[in-house]
Amino acid sequence: MSDKIVEGKAHSFLSRERDGIDVSGVLDVISFDESGVVMETSCGSMAVEGEGLHVTVLNLAEGMVNIDGRISGVYYFDNSPQV
Repeated sequence: MSDKIVEGKAHSFLSRERDGIDVSGVLDVISFDESGVVMETSCGSMAVEGEGLHVTVLNLAEGMVNIDGRISGVYYFDNSPQV
């Protein structure tokens, strides 16, 4: 699923001055700890890295995830082979 956009759940994210991030269009949370959160979104796999991260809102029915903590990076990736 990470190599194509899923229709029906709009994906976006809002960084709160690097002290947190709000993500929409989340289909699943793959893993999380204090240094990173990996999730599957309607636009592919997404990783949020930082320090002291805490998932404060997890509502997969609505596709919403809110994360508090110091954000150092946001990345998209997929498992497609590179040419």
